[in-house]
Amino acid sequence: MAALTRVVARQRAEMDRLQELAATAAVRERAKGAVMARLGCSPDAAQEELQRRAEAARRTLLEECWLTLGSLAAPTAAAPHAAAADPHEGPDETHPAPDEVDSSALARLARALVRVGTPQDLARCVLDRLAADADADAVMLYARLPSGGLELVGHAGIDETLALQWSRVPPLAGVAALETLSANEARWLEDPAADQERYLLIGDPSEQWGSRAWLPVGTEEPEVALGVLRRRTGPFPAAVRAHLQAVARLCAGPLHTFGVRREPAVGAAADAVQTVFDRLPVAAVLLTPVRGPSGAVEDFRIEAVAAGTSDAVGRAGRDLLGLRFLECWPTAVDEPLWQGCLKALEGEKPYESEPFARQHRVAGVSELATYAARVARLGDGLVVSWVRHDPSDRQEQRLADVQRLGRLGWATWNLTTGEGNWSAQVYALLERDPAHGPVPLTRLPGFALPEDVPALARAVGELVHEGRPCDVPFRVAARDGVRHLRAVAEAVTDTEGTPVEAHGFLQDVSAQRSAELALLASERAMLTQQGALTAERTVAARLQDALLPLPKEPVRLAGLRVDIAYLPAQSGLNVGGDWFSAIRLPDGDALFVVGDVTGHGLDAVASMALLRFTAKGMVITGSSLTGALSRLNALLLHSRDPHGTATMVLARYSPAGRRLVWAQAGHPPPLLLRSGEARYLERPHGMLLGARDAPRYAEAECLLAPGDRLVLYTDGLVERPGESIDRGLERLARAAAAPHPGGPVPLERLLGALPEPEGRDDVCVLDIQVPPDADD
Repeated sequence: MAALTRVVARQRAEMDRLQELAATAAVRERAKGAVMARLGCSPDAAQEELQRRAEAARRTLLEECWLTLGSLAAPTAAAPHAAAADPHEGPDETHPAPDEVDSSALARLARALVRVGTPQDLARCVLDRLAADADADAVMLYARLPSGGLELVGHAGIDETLALQWSRVPPLAGVAALETLSANEARWLEDPAADQERYLLIGDPSEQWGSRAWLPVGTEEPEVALGVLRRRTGPFPAAVRAHLQAVARLCAGPLHTFGVRREPAVGAAADAVQTVFDRLPVAAVLLTPVRGPSGAVEDFRIEAVAAGTSDAVGRAGRDLLGLRFLECWPTAVDEPLWQGCLKALEGEKPYESEPFARQHRVAGVSELATYAARVARLGDGLVVSWVRHDPSDRQEQRLADVQRLGRLGWATWNLTTGEGNWSAQVYALLERDPAHGPVPLTRLPGFALPEDVPALARAVGELVHEGRPCDVPFRVAARDGVRHLRAVAEAVTDTEGTPVEAHGFLQDVSAQRSAELALLASERAMLTQQGALTAERTVAARLQDALLPLPKEPVRLAGLRVDIAYLPAQSGLNVGGDWFSAIRLPDGDALFVVGDVTGHGLDAVASMALLRFTAKGMVITGSSLTGALSRLNALLLHSRDPHGTATMVLARYSPAGRRLVWAQAGHPPPLLLRSGEARYLERPHGMLLGARDAPRYAEAECLLAPGDRLVLYTDGLVERPGESIDRGLERLARAAAAPHPGGPVPLERLLGALPEPEGRDDVCVLDIQVPPDADD
C-alpha cells in the first residue's frame, strides 16, 4: 500500500503538470478570443497582437493574457481599438511603468494563477508570493455588493474569527476598501495612529497590522478590492507600490474567469467538529471539497479527524489534518465510496455503503477488516464515518451471502406448538411477506402446485409423524413463472422417539431443472434426427446397390480384363456418389466411366444415377466424349441441386489397334503401368461438371500394349486429410509398381497396401488390363 501511495503521488504530480499546461493553454485561448472580439481579427492576428503587446511592455505572454482578460470586466463605450488599448495605457499611479516592477516575480505569479479556481484560492496564491516580495502577512479580497457594501470573498493570513467578524461591511464612510473602489485609486495606510482617526480599521492596529494597502482590482469600474496587510510599520517603498499595483491588475483576469465565488469557510465548524471527534471512539473525518479551475471536485481536504481514524499507510488521528482524502486512501477513487461522497455533497441525502474489506495497518501490522461507510453533508462539507464489523457480524453476513448466492434458505419448526423460524431467503423463495411470519410445517404443501401437493404432503406427514427425513422436489407459482424448489428436512425427537422439532432448508433448483429439461429435449431431438438419418442411409444404400450393382467376377470387354472395386466410406455411415460404368458399345468398342458426385445421402445417389445412365446413353447413341461431358455439365447445372458438382473420366477403347481415347472433367488422371513402371497420363483440358456454363473439354489418346495396366479411380483412393493430393498420387504409383511374384499386383493387394485413414471418402476403382498375349 505504501508503494501504491508513492505511485499515486508521482501520478498526481504528473497530472498536476498536465493540468497546469492545459489551464495555461485555456487562458491563452480565452485572451485570443477577447482580442478577436475587440479587433475583429483572425486567431493568428490575435496571437501576434498579444505577443506584440507583451514585448512592448516587457511582460510574458501569460501576463499579457491575464491583463487582457481582466480588462473585459470594464464597461467601455469607446471604439474597439481604443478599448483594446485600455489595459496598456501609459505609466501613472494606476499603471506603473515596466521598469518599476519586478518582472520575474510577476511572471511567477502569472503561472501560479492558472491553478486557482476560487477567490479563496486566489487569496492564498497572492499571499504566498507577496510574503517574500512585499513583506505581506495577510491578504483580503472584498467584492462590492449591490447594496453598496462589501463581502469578504477570499482571505489568507487572518484567523477565522476575524474573517467571520468582517465577512460583511455595510456602506459606511471611512472604509478604505470602499474608498478604493469608489475612487478607483489605491489607498496606502502607513501611519496607524493617523489612519485610525480617518478610517474604520480591520482588527486592532496596535496588536496586528502596522501598515495596509487597498488596491482596486480591475480597470474603469472595479468591483473587487485587494487588501495587503503587514505587521511591520512604515511606508510602502515605491517599488513595492508598483509591484502591488501590477499584482492587482493581474488578479482581475482570474476573477473575471471564475467570478466572485466564496469558498465555504469551515474553520469554526471544523473546530467544533474536532472537539466532538476527540470525545468519540469512532473513525471519522470532516472533509471540505477541493475544486479545480472548472469548479469540479478534484479531492477533499481533511479539516477534522477522530483519533480512531487511520489511513492506508498507518498515519492516524491528527497526523491526517490538512492532507488530501485521496492522498490518505488512494484506492478510494475507484470505489463506490468516492461516488457516494460526490452525490452526498450535491444533495441532502446521506450515503451508506455496502460492507467492504479494507487492508489497514495497526502498530505496523497489516490487517484485513470489514467496514461500512456513511457519508453525510455538514454545511458545505462532508462527514465520513466508518463502522468496523466484528467477527460475528461478518459471519452473519457471510451466511446471508451464501444463502443468497446458493438460492437456498433455512427453516426450523416446533412440531408441538406449530411455531417456526425462517431465514429471509425462504420468504423470498416462497414470495411470502415476512410481516406475515412463517407457516406451520403441515401447511407447507399449500404453496405447491396442485399436481405436486400429494407428494409433498406425504413427505411432510412422514416427517412429522414418523420422524422420517424428506428430500422432495415441488413447484410453486412465482411472479416470473413456475419455480422449481427442493425441500430437505429432518426431525429431532424426544427421549421417547416422538418428533418435536424439524429443521431443514429450501433450495431453488429452477436453473438445474431447466438444464435437465433442455438436455432431455436435446437428446430426444438427437434420437429423432439419428433415426431419420439411419432411414435415409438405408434407403440410399439400397438405391445405390440397385443402381450400381457390383460384378462378382472380373468383366471381359473388347479383349480386356476389368476388375472393379467399390469401397463405401468408413463404417458405412455415409452413402456417397462414387460410381462406374464398364459396357460394350454397339460397334464393339468398350466404354469405361468413373465419376464422383459431391456430397452423401439421397441427393448424391440421385445425381449419380442421373449422370451414370445419361453418360452411357449419350455415348451409345453416338455422342463424342467431349460432347457427352458438355451436355452432362448443362444437365447438372439445371438439376434439382443447382450447387451440386461432379468429376468424371470417360474412356473409349477400340480393340483394333488397342487405341484408347479419353476425356475428363476435373478428375484425377488414369495411372498406366507398363514394363514395371508407373506413370500418370497427361490430362486433357476439362473443368468439373456443374461449375460454370459452357466449359471447354478436350480428348487425349493413348495406345495400349500387351501387358499394360490402366487404373481409373476416384479421389478417395489418393486423398488424405491435411495432405497434398500429389503425395497420394505418388503413394498410389509406388504401390502399383511394386514387384509382385507372378505379375502385376492384384487389385485387392493394391488396395490393401494403401493406408486407410480415419474418415476417408468413398473409393471406386476400374483396373483395366491388356493380356500379355493379346494379338498385335
